[in-house]
Amino acid sequence: MDAIRKQASRLREQVARQQQAVFKQFGGGGYGSGLSDDAELHQHQKLEKLYISTRAAKHFQRDIVRGVEGYIVTGSKQVEIGTKLSEDSRKYGSENTCTNGNVLTRAALSYGRARAQMEKERGNMLKALGTQVAEPLRAMVLGAPLEDARHLAQRYDRMRQEAEAQATEVARRQSKARESQGNPDILMKLESAEAKLQDLKLNMTTLGKEAASALSSVEDQQQKLTLERLISMVESERGYHQRVLQILDQLEGEMVSERQRIEAPSTPSSADNMPPPPSYEEANGVYASHMHDTATDAMGYFLGEVLFPYHGVTDVELSLSSGEYVVVRKVMSSGWAEGECKGKAGWFPYEYIERRERVLASKVSEVF
Repeated sequence: MDAIRKQASRLREQVARQQQAVFKQFGGGGYGSGLSDDAELHQHQKLEKLYISTRAAKHFQRDIVRGVEGYIVTGSKQVEIGTKLSEDSRKYGSENTCTNGNVLTRAALSYGRARAQMEKERGNMLKALGTQVAEPLRAMVLGAPLEDARHLAQRYDRMRQEAEAQATEVARRQSKARESQGNPDILMKLESAEAKLQDLKLNMTTLGKEAASALSSVEDQQQKLTLERLISMVESERGYHQRVLQILDQLEGEMVSERQRIEAPSTPSSADNMPPPPSYEEANGVYASHMHDTATDAMGYFLGEVLFPYHGVTDVELSLSSGEYVVVRKVMSSGWAEGECKGKAGWFPYEYIERRERVLASKVSEVF
């Protein structure tokens, strides 16, 4: 009997030491009541923050994709409407049904051409938004790295819950072992429960590190990629608006020039009813007959001051602004003149200029 009592006493002391170790490790109230292991607690909190961060970034990326896709759908409809307007303007300008000049005809052609260019720029921007913004973000939202990292975090949570339940089981068996006064079966079950708890804790720690590493990597990729795509979107829109502004500035200048032709009473009107300017082949044929005497040709040149602005409609016409000076090389009987201004050569209505015999040297230098 004494031997049995001594063995029972040793077992009770062993159980008490194990109980104290477990309580010290898991906070005394069981694994589920709070962790005293600072490293494990920090790991758990880090995983929670990473999980929340990556989830929020995923939702933001998805919102951007949806917004860009909606913008593309709406923009494509605008391109369709704008293209139709461009075609209608071009059709009106090409038919030229007006019997009182062709100012509106040229304005309609200019508008149709500019509108077509603007819609082309809009289409290019929409394409860039789709390929450079929406597609990369969608690929990351649906990509394997994010899902794999989230699955690791979810497995960690399940294992942590299992470890909490096992810690409760260990505490229950410790209490039962104290009451049993050294029952070998109860002590064996206690040891088995404690061993299982230790295995769970080791596996949980390893899995937590893997999940934290995977989520941290995904978070870095989300932050970097999303910022890059936002910058790309801003650059695409900024470039689009800059190019459209240039087109509109040029179009406005052309249309205002046409309006000035109508509003200016002293502006020669014969240019509207003029025959088209001669081709350069015809002009070169005329020049060829005079090439034998270069000095005589040079003597035939003269300077003219532009009295009224003129906007060339075709590639062979020369656009002029009031106050500019042009070197006149040839005057045709049709009313067209050929000359050079600011390094560009072309045809223009002769009535839009006035011959000048004396011109300041600074004005002459502006011609070339």
